[in-house]
Amino acid sequence: MFGSLWFASLALTPYLLSQAIDRGLGPRRPAVLLAWTGAVLVTGAASAGLGIMRHRSMTKLRLAAALRTADAVMTHATRLGAALPRRVTSGEVVTIGISDVWTIGRAMNVGGVGVASALAYTVVSVLLFRTSPMLAFVALGGVPVLGLAVGPLLLRVQAAATTYRKRQGGLAAQLVDVIEGLRILNGLGGKQGHLARFRNGSAELRDLGYRVGRMSSWVGALGEGLPGIFLAVVIWLAAREAAAGRLTVGELVAVYGYTAMLVVPVSVFIFCGFDVTRGLVSARHVVTFLRLPPEDTAGMPAPDGPAGLHDPDSGVRVEPGRLTVLASARPADTAAVLERLGRYGPTDATWGGLRLDEVALDEVRARILVAEHSADLFPGTLGEVIAGPDTPRDERIETVIGAAAARDVGAPDHLVEWGGRNLSGGQRQRVRLARALYRDAEVLLAAEPTSAVDAHTEAAIASRLRTARAGRTTVLATTSPVVLDQADVVHYLVDGRVAASGTHRHLLTAQPGYHRLVARVFGEDE
Repeated sequence: MFGSLWFASLALTPYLLSQAIDRGLGPRRPAVLLAWTGAVLVTGAASAGLGIMRHRSMTKLRLAAALRTADAVMTHATRLGAALPRRVTSGEVVTIGISDVWTIGRAMNVGGVGVASALAYTVVSVLLFRTSPMLAFVALGGVPVLGLAVGPLLLRVQAAATTYRKRQGGLAAQLVDVIEGLRILNGLGGKQGHLARFRNGSAELRDLGYRVGRMSSWVGALGEGLPGIFLAVVIWLAAREAAAGRLTVGELVAVYGYTAMLVVPVSVFIFCGFDVTRGLVSARHVVTFLRLPPEDTAGMPAPDGPAGLHDPDSGVRVEPGRLTVLASARPADTAAVLERLGRYGPTDATWGGLRLDEVALDEVRARILVAEHSADLFPGTLGEVIAGPDTPRDERIETVIGAAAARDVGAPDHLVEWGGRNLSGGQRQRVRLARALYRDAEVLLAAEPTSAVDAHTEAAIASRLRTARAGRTTVLATTSPVVLDQADVVHYLVDGRVAASGTHRHLLTAQPGYHRLVARVFGEDE
């Protein structure tokens, strides 16, 4: 509305000027000239006010569109929950949040100034037709010519922008991965290699951005230049009409004003086309993300009490109330078993004879906890971090801190920064373990819970973990001998399948492959 009224005020001004010239200035009638000049002044003031309101409303519209899109993305990310990193890279989510939502917001211009420009173009064409049908025909025919000139270029921009956006998401994902593993890269000495790889990828993206920029600059040049040429042609024709006596001086001024004003909506058409072209690229990525289906939460009730788990893909059986450990030369195999037993992704696992993927997801999450090695740590006191969504209980906090051998981290009121940045790798791992123990889930699944601690601390955790989880079902994936020695049963996996099961000491003597796997932890000599 504000945009349409603003354009209408711009279109009205040349008409008022023509009337002031032909009815007041030409015939030398001061009173009439003053009246029409006053009308020009009032229209100018109204145009200024409408222009301010148009800009304010369009800014609100762009921000609202961007923030509502961001809210929809965040809501869906929350709905996906722990399945999110398994379905889309963190870099893609980052790119959506810092780039796509604002590009989509800018594309909303077509709903404001774009519609207003179309109305203004129609009004000016009618006014021109009343002045000179020939000039109106030239003005109306100019827009299709501009469309033919700019349209193919916009399609090329869209294709190039699609490729650029895809590369941008991949590079952002690489950057996030490097930042998350920076400490490890410092220790292993791989930082320079990843830096070189990122620099190469960034240089390729920059070069592609230059190509997109070159095409985009042509769109900008045509958007500014072609309407100027269009204006010159119409004014030249109008001047010839005035010289021939077919237009008055006032009408010539009006035609100039109409045409000059017409440059604005024509430029808006071009730039709206450019914004929509880029907005479509971003919108496709957002829609693809929003179409990721959340896990089906409906299903049958879970088993009434503690029940065993079985993963037919690997042959792993977990008896309730026992400490079970999975050992494999390939950590990815044991991690896959834990994901299937925890119902993250497709699974044929059963729980008490019931297919796990047919049990209500809320009951699975409430009773089966998968403690991931890289689970996030949110800022707060140590007690709040360990308690998570629950209310911290001092006695319970102290108990699980002791069980996780995490007393060196600090007291329960010790402040933990986001991601545990003020903690060492071993401290972060023990805080995650303490948080899992605090939950006291019926079934706890954890991969390599002691991989970042020294041998003395690992032995303490192994002995205390058994006590802390007494009567509960616990499944760990590790090749640590001190943890394996505490297990009720060990499943030795080869190529993702159970090759042998038994106690740690039994497998050491009965399975040469298992013996070599465990011995490799400390070295063959030991």
